[in-house]
Amino acid sequence: MMTRLLALISALFMLSLPALAQDGPLRIEITEGVVEPLPYAVPDFVSESAGGSEMAAQLARVVADDLTGTGLFREIPRDAFISQITSFASPVQFADWKAINAQALITGAVTVNGDQLVVKFRVYDVFAGTELGSGLQFAGTTDGWRRMAHKVSDAVYSRITGEGGYFDSRVVFVSETGPKDDRRKRLGIMDYDGANVQYLTDSSSIVLAPRFSPTGDRVLYTSYETGFPRIHIINVGNVQSTILENREGDMSFAPRFAPNGQTVIYSLTQGANTDIFSMDVNSRQTSQLTSAPSIETAPSYSPDGNRIVFESDRSGTQQLYIMPTGGGEAQRISFGPGRYGTPVWSPRGDLIAFTKQNAGRFHIGVMRTDGSEERLLTASFLDEGPTWAPNGRVIMFTRETQGEAGEASLYSVDISGRNLKKVRTPGGASDPSWGPLQP
Repeated sequence: MMTRLLALISALFMLSLPALAQDGPLRIEITEGVVEPLPYAVPDFVSESAGGSEMAAQLARVVADDLTGTGLFREIPRDAFISQITSFASPVQFADWKAINAQALITGAVTVNGDQLVVKFRVYDVFAGTELGSGLQFAGTTDGWRRMAHKVSDAVYSRITGEGGYFDSRVVFVSETGPKDDRRKRLGIMDYDGANVQYLTDSSSIVLAPRFSPTGDRVLYTSYETGFPRIHIINVGNVQSTILENREGDMSFAPRFAPNGQTVIYSLTQGANTDIFSMDVNSRQTSQLTSAPSIETAPSYSPDGNRIVFESDRSGTQQLYIMPTGGGEAQRISFGPGRYGTPVWSPRGDLIAFTKQNAGRFHIGVMRTDGSEERLLTASFLDEGPTWAPNGRVIMFTRETQGEAGEASLYSVDISGRNLKKVRTPGGASDPSWGPLQP
């Protein structure tokens, strides 16, 4: 029978599919927002070596922040605990956790030996009195302790929801400093939650629209270093940057990798016309994909690499179109009031996120790939530039406030429109691109 924890999850979520066959792992496909977050407990992890207590507590806190931050889970305060976890190997006193209405319990242990760190954990269905899956162990260095916490969170999230996680991932973005009339911009990279910020470029020239490669080891971006917008590609590991060549005087921008990581799609302005091109990263050979007397830009591949969604004003207003990867006839998919731009295909392949401007307001929205079921998730003075979490559950975007003191910040929202929240960054930030789960 389905455990009470999974039965509770079924009740909390609007489901498109029931739990799968009972003789295999139970999986639930979540398609709508949670009605009430799932209550869970995560005591401080147990230190199994001298000097590991502080790190054990920090690991548990990051796991709690990850899960609670989704809006799908509610942490039970530790001062409500009746019993404590003092040994990873000891039996769990399920009655004590039932009494405080914990539906899930996460326990862990930490061993520190010099700069080496081992983290192990278990997840329990409290009301069924059973473990969900088997305990796992991660090993690494103490410098990477946050990543190990995120890996624990991903595993817990996946076991309870049936979806892939997104916590052990990074975001590349444009870091902004200075007043609006003299804004300084450089590329930054951070953990999904804003921690561990590093900078890939200085602020000597304007940079725009960074985009991760499918493997997260390279980033495309547009730079005005030469006086014209030109596409650069930078290696995240050694921070070496090269220009993807185009003819002198032509402007190239809005780049994005294909799913194979070997092809780049982008916009190129020649004279008064802007069209979409593709380029082989290794050979630098290019192909022109559109040739309309209009502005075609912001292309994004489908996850299978067979189609491209892009924005165009060929109909007289800014709208969204889909065409085959090699070019050809394009089909318009946006028909609502207002203007549509910056489309991005979901990693799942079922939705396209976009920016919409209508009646003086900006929105982040999603629609099916045929343009149906359009749903606006946000509304503000200026929301733009959506990017998808690796599991297709969350969207990050730029929100800018108005006025002379206005500043750009990063926000995230669930695809149901719930759990809108600001992402912490050291200062102003824009143009996020969410990378894949790290290996």
